[in-house]
Amino acid sequence: MLHAMNARFWLPILLASTTLLSAQQAPQSIADAELPSLLIIYKDLHTHPELSTREERSAGIVAKELKAAGCEVTERVGKYEKPGSTCFGVIGVMKNGAGPTVAIRSDLDGLPVREETGLPYASSVSVKNDAGQDVGVMHACGHDIHMSALIGTARALGKLKDKWQGTIIFIGQPAEETVGGARALLKDGLYTRWPKPDYVLGLHDDAEIAAGQIGVTEGYCYANVDSVDVTVKGMGGHGAYPHKTKDPVVLAAEIINGWQTIASRETNPHDDVVVTVGSIQGGTKHNIISDEVKMQLTVRTYKKEVRDVVLAAIARIAKGCAIAAGLPEDRMPDVHVRQDEFTPATYNNPELTRRVSASLKSAIGDANVILKDPTMGGEDFSEYSLPDHSIPAFMFNVGAVDPAKAAESKRTGSPLPSLHSSKFAPLPEPTIRTGVVGMTTAVLDLLKK
Repeated sequence: MLHAMNARFWLPILLASTTLLSAQQAPQSIADAELPSLLIIYKDLHTHPELSTREERSAGIVAKELKAAGCEVTERVGKYEKPGSTCFGVIGVMKNGAGPTVAIRSDLDGLPVREETGLPYASSVSVKNDAGQDVGVMHACGHDIHMSALIGTARALGKLKDKWQGTIIFIGQPAEETVGGARALLKDGLYTRWPKPDYVLGLHDDAEIAAGQIGVTEGYCYANVDSVDVTVKGMGGHGAYPHKTKDPVVLAAEIINGWQTIASRETNPHDDVVVTVGSIQGGTKHNIISDEVKMQLTVRTYKKEVRDVVLAAIARIAKGCAIAAGLPEDRMPDVHVRQDEFTPATYNNPELTRRVSASLKSAIGDANVILKDPTMGGEDFSEYSLPDHSIPAFMFNVGAVDPAKAAESKRTGSPLPSLHSSKFAPLPEPTIRTGVVGMTTAVLDLLKK
């Protein structure tokens, strides 16, 4: 009888203690506890951004924090195409017995943008770029948020080893903004020197979604990105005697108009295509017809077969217009696709997306996980799934906007500062917290015991 009374007395207390301990070990509680120091790291990173391929200080902070979280860390990982250049990639490995391998990627670099947010921790960094021009530097794409969330996730998973087993690869990737960082890490043996992942995860802050929410996209979410240089050749002369010339400015205008028919008449309306002429330059003076015009294009597609059709059409239309204008064979346009700057489309594996989305809903609530339309922006996160998408990958979007401002923008239609804007200012505390909770929850689901 005494034993039964003791059990009735102690059992509720033991259950309450177990519940409390479980709550203290939940990703949400750990994120709350780590948030003050993560905000200090975030503001430091924001104040001291570094241009692509120059991320030495940022990489050092990420490496230091990953070591402190219990990772085996390797610095200066990566091989760029340009010989002799240093790649500041960081790889941290956290092992916890046998099981799958999950890779988590954060980018490190800032942008050549002069900050105009007015924040007390705003960047005032100014450097000379590779062309020798003075430029401001800013984390205008939120890579400081990404690094802070990566560090917070490493800390959380280091404290939750009783809940998962396997291997986690933390990737600090340089040169996302200029393309080449992911490729440089893979070239340096990312999938051979370290365990090849069974899954790859990433997150990106979002300048349209309210802080506290996560946006998910199944399938293609970012586009193929091609940079194309076109030189239109003519036969210059005096502006008063155009009949004695072959005007490349007029020819360039005809070619540009012709390119607009690629999306409207040469590809399936269900396939997304963008052909944008971002730069056109030709001539030196009012009354001189120049010998050539140079153009720079960005081309966006999703599917490989559509990309092939669009790039071939760009060259064919340019040549066809030149022939119609009466240019000789040796004056045909030169169309050069910059293969070294190509970024493949990012494809969120549907099965992985659905699985992780379910765990995200359990962590932050169904209403806070929203569907996000795919965009024609580019992300070299795509490189980690390999060209055949054989490694399932998923990148989700973490809302970074003050909820009141997001609601006001939706109500009035007035745009918010976009990514890459000098006025883009994420709301740090809830954004980092949601990123840590979301990423930690996703990894726990994929590596659960």
